Amino acid sequence: MATNRALTDDIRLAHVMADDADSISMARFKARDLKVTTKPDKTPVTETDTAVEEAIRRTLSRTRPRDAVHGEEMADSGSSTRRWIIDPIDGTANYLRGVPVWATLIALEEEGEIVASVVSAPALARRWWATKGGGAFTGRSILNAAKIHVSQVRRIEDASLSYSSLDDWIDSGRGQGFVDLMRECWRTRAYGDFWSHMLVAEGAVDIAAEPELKLYDMAALDIIVREAGGKFTSLDGKPGPYHGTAVATNGLLHGAVLERLKV
Repeated sequence: MATNRALTDDIRLAHVMADDADSISMARFKARDLKVTTKPDKTPVTETDTAVEEAIRRTLSRTRPRDAVHGEEMADSGSSTRRWIIDPIDGTANYLRGVPVWATLIALEEEGEIVASVVSAPALARRWWATKGGGAFTGRSILNAAKIHVSQVRRIEDASLSYSSLDDWIDSGRGQGFVDLMRECWRTRAYGDFWSHMLVAEGAVDIAAEPELKLYDMAALDIIVREAGGKFTSLDGKPGPYHGTAVATNGLLHGAVLERLKV
């Protein structure tokens, strides 16, 4: 496992890659001639998704040539206990419609555990990051950062819940349980995608949950929520971003949320 000094070097590199990603993505945000295609799973992919992932992979090939890479838009590369997990544009549908809620997600996994990540949302002028044992932060750079922590809300009736799509919950067979949870919560909003989970880490939201996600959707979110004092598991309570579903809470509410969402 990496030392704190090594993780510091890795998180600095992740910030550099996020800076590059921000420049690429903002240059094409709201472009009238943005090129969009449809993947086999019927989800959209823009030229920016591809360009950002290519840029990150080029940087990693120069600076971390022994590391493996797993990304959304390209085939896996390398074989190592160190693996970078990349979602070049999380919230592509927002990006192509001109909605500013999208981000580049960059995570580092070592020996099957996420140990560092950066989430950069340039259209919101926001960035979040964390390292194992080093806490979670938000700010524009490492030198301009504020430590973040989850809320202390203890009752579902007092909790704020965020999600992405109600249809996904219905399709998953957990729709009624999720609707019942929504009704029990004090407040619900569909902030969506990465933002729901970052708001949990900041303490602005208490619960975020999704019934179907990929590893690259969750890897960068996981450690930021955990280092902010929260919990990140699957709907079945398995820790980490490896199980296809996500529940992020302030920790105090986690058991109650899982109970309400079980099948």
